[in-house]
Amino acid sequence: MKHNAAMLGQFLTSRRRQLVRAQIGLPEIAGRTTRGLRREDVAYLAGVSVTWYTWLEQGRDVTPSRQVVDSLARTLRLSHAEHVYLSALAGHSAPQPTEDASPGTVPAHVQRLLDALGDYPALVIAQDWTILAWNAVYAALYPNVARVAVADRNFLWLLFTDPYLRTLMPDWELTGVYNVASFRAEAGTRLSEPPFADLVSRLLQTSEAFRAAWETYDIDTLPARERLFRHPEVGDLHLEQHSLVPSDHPHLRLVTFIPMSSTDTAERLRCLRDARPLRLTGV
Repeated sequence: MKHNAAMLGQFLTSRRRQLVRAQIGLPEIAGRTTRGLRREDVAYLAGVSVTWYTWLEQGRDVTPSRQVVDSLARTLRLSHAEHVYLSALAGHSAPQPTEDASPGTVPAHVQRLLDALGDYPALVIAQDWTILAWNAVYAALYPNVARVAVADRNFLWLLFTDPYLRTLMPDWELTGVYNVASFRAEAGTRLSEPPFADLVSRLLQTSEAFRAAWETYDIDTLPARERLFRHPEVGDLHLEQHSLVPSDHPHLRLVTFIPMSSTDTAERLRCLRDARPLRLTGV
């Protein structure tokens, strides 16, 4: 990534001037009227020399390492979004979110978004693919999500261990391979950390299909794609899968399924949601 020294210096200066000394446990300096921290304060707290930090703010052609960028982000009390921005200016990729991989709940506004999707099945997963929340129509599509033990409520685990999902997905084998490749890509270097390592270990011991897919070392992503679910009560559901990341909670991913416009899936989903018999013309 390209390093933008001038913008990096301007951003550091602006963040430094916004901090209050008492905020970070520094005593006030008698007679000082300038707002914010001094350069020497930031340099000391971040573990770099005053001269070198001054060069950074002046926009000189010096490139901070990832470790220095992370230290500056902590010192300046940057938000995750600000940390990402600082990393980009310094020529580094985005840092990993600092939140736990599997927080136990989702914020209330994220649950409201799930519920507002109404007729569209939707769920929220954590970084390790633990299922944290879902809406009513998703529970109707996949009832076991509310029945399994909390420790087993992980999408990758259920995909390879719940026989119901195999019957729900006619392309289960392809979906399994595809999701393993996506999980590996998303986890990246965190695969050696719990709960990622624990999940993979359990699946390797439990599922031959997972083991075969894992040993290919394939890497993929999760773009929008068409899906087919064969539900025992309402029949074939032709859906388009989308993944969204809340800007204020980048450790979460909202996955939703939109009915394909050229099909009668929307009506089938309404019947499923309302638990009423399916009555379609010509069916």
